[in-house]
Amino acid sequence: MLANCIEGLTALLALAGIVYMALVLWSARDFYLACRRRSSARGFTPDVSILKPVKGIDQRMYAGFVSHCRLQYGGRFEILFGVSSLDDPAVAEIDRLKAEFSAIDIRLIECTRRLGTSGKVSNLVQMLEEARYDHVVINDSDILVSPQYLTHIMGCFDDVAPSGSRVGLVTAPYVGHTPARGANLWSRLEALGISTDFFPGVLTARKLEGGIRFGLGSTLATTKTALAQAGGLESLVEYLADDYEMGVRIAKAGYRVELSDEVVETSVPAYSFRGFADHQLRWARSTRDSRKLGYVGLGITFCLPWAVFACVASGFALWSFTLLSLALLARVAVALSVGVGILRDGQVLRDLWLLPVRDLFAFGFWIWSFAGDTVVWRGEEFHLHDGRLSRVNDGG
Repeated sequence: MLANCIEGLTALLALAGIVYMALVLWSARDFYLACRRRSSARGFTPDVSILKPVKGIDQRMYAGFVSHCRLQYGGRFEILFGVSSLDDPAVAEIDRLKAEFSAIDIRLIECTRRLGTSGKVSNLVQMLEEARYDHVVINDSDILVSPQYLTHIMGCFDDVAPSGSRVGLVTAPYVGHTPARGANLWSRLEALGISTDFFPGVLTARKLEGGIRFGLGSTLATTKTALAQAGGLESLVEYLADDYEMGVRIAKAGYRVELSDEVVETSVPAYSFRGFADHQLRWARSTRDSRKLGYVGLGITFCLPWAVFACVASGFALWSFTLLSLALLARVAVALSVGVGILRDGQVLRDLWLLPVRDLFAFGFWIWSFAGDTVVWRGEEFHLHDGRLSRVNDGG
């Protein structure tokens, strides 16, 4: 009797996962059509301050810096780099950038105050005080962008909804870049997950919720006015998912959050398994803490693992292989439609054969994420509660 219940439950969950994949494809089509309608409106080019908090030297960091200096933009822009100490090794790279691109307005801000647990947000608060322009773009140190990046991102602010609501935050999809040489299994699994699991989830949330209510750290474009009305950056200094919280608060302040069609790149290092697991758990527990009910529901999205479990539970009955084939077809369709079609990530084709492996690991991390509340961030261990961080060694 118990065996029959397990067999039926795993089959039902696999079917639910297949339905979810169909919903992802519907959501992807909706986003694609919205991007086509928006592409004709790119004329808004306000002056912009780009804020980049840095700590240490990341993979491809300098290439990302250079891409921001080669922006083709109709308005003025400045690039502000923030470091906690002038002894940071990133300072030498910033000096090198200033020498190479002397015509670009580049400034280095030493952020001497520690305002909360998140050093990144603490630095951003101090950088924002030095920003000259009302429109600001925040992105991570290793983000690499196209020459039209600012044009496309700022163009979204010119979009007024029929209700009259204005855009208060623009965020952007991203792909994880792994080097052609030196990429290992763990880095390839993470990059594959970004394009074929994480971003499909973003598109689905956008469709089901009638827009997104959160931001992605790859790009957070907003205004000082919207930030102030949402409580300011100071209110985020204890949060791990500051990008998510910024979007939530700006949406609650009455603004719209827009997802741009401009895709940027982030670097995925050649992780050890421990590094990979720490990063995946940090993502998982951050999402669990931010979207509690939605995160529990995430369990039905693992159509491939559930279909594999149904095969085992049924004693490899013929019908279970049919179910597994349907799950695999649906999963590959999502990977190709979103990862290749929308994100234009050629790495998905290279690593498509790893999709079942990646999904089994993701399922394992989803379960593991419920077993504790600690996360590892830049080598430090923190407790996570209601989105807020406290240091483990402080007894928080």
